[in-house]
Amino acid sequence: MAERFLALDWGTTNLRAWVADAAGRPLERRDFALGVASLAPGEAAARFAEQVRPAMQAQALPVLMCGMIGSALGWQAVPYADCPAPYAALAGALCRVDVAGPPVWIVPGLRTSRADGCGPDVMRGEETQIFGWAMADPARQRGTHLVCHPGTHAKWARLVDNRIDAFVTAMTGELFALLRTHSALKVASAIPSDSAFAAGLAAAGDGGALASRLFTARSRVVGGTMPAQDVESYLSGLLIGAEVAATPALLGVAAGADIAVVGDPALCALYGRALAWHGHGASLFDGEAAVLAGLAAMFRQARAVR
Repeated sequence: MAERFLALDWGTTNLRAWVADAAGRPLERRDFALGVASLAPGEAAARFAEQVRPAMQAQALPVLMCGMIGSALGWQAVPYADCPAPYAALAGALCRVDVAGPPVWIVPGLRTSRADGCGPDVMRGEETQIFGWAMADPARQRGTHLVCHPGTHAKWARLVDNRIDAFVTAMTGELFALLRTHSALKVASAIPSDSAFAAGLAAAGDGGALASRLFTARSRVVGGTMPAQDVESYLSGLLIGAEVAATPALLGVAAGADIAVVGDPALCALYGRALAWHGHGASLFDGEAAVLAGLAAMFRQARAVR
């Protein structure tokens, strides 16, 4: 029985790969510019076999992957599991890909019905990070926890006794990227500014009337109260501030509740500032460590039953 495996977090824009042992300790790590959005239909399997496996010297290793690789854009569309989703049920629903050689599994994504009546919500990849965060400490597997995963499509999830009970998505990262490059708010140059970010947090208010508040990123410049170089930091604070002000309530989170932020450390730090601004306690955790822990835990279960 192989004690090492190839772990892949294969998303829309990037692929992170590790050779790890069954405990989740990384032995080798690489990034590949092979996000599923850049691949033609059917190309993922070929790139995996011809590029990823050889580069990781992992031709003989079993593989577990999560993320958008399990979508219609990726290798194979894997059905969503429904919330509430216990860890054991999700790990038991791994989809084995029909490919020659060592086994290859894909982690299913999750689907939920939003409590605000706006319809369904979905995630792929974040569920593995959330469960990886929980598996790192037995205390996180008991009781109720709120986990925020910032990113292009930020996820806010309620974890109850090691099951993802419900979640909501905020397109904050994508909206920021679009506004700073394809709108009247784009600027020729930007300099990071803590004070401009704080001003954006304040301007976000309760998160309402966001379309109106966004225009202040332009009116402050043309009105002479903010230099153009501060627009990006101000816009970041405004968007993150609006998300943090309004989103926790969609999951029934009380004011001042503690929230775990799991993801890119720099982005988590910005969310930590926003959460503190709104009176929440925030604990920050590295998302890369969490996703690897989640993949390792699911690999151990897959290895035990195959």
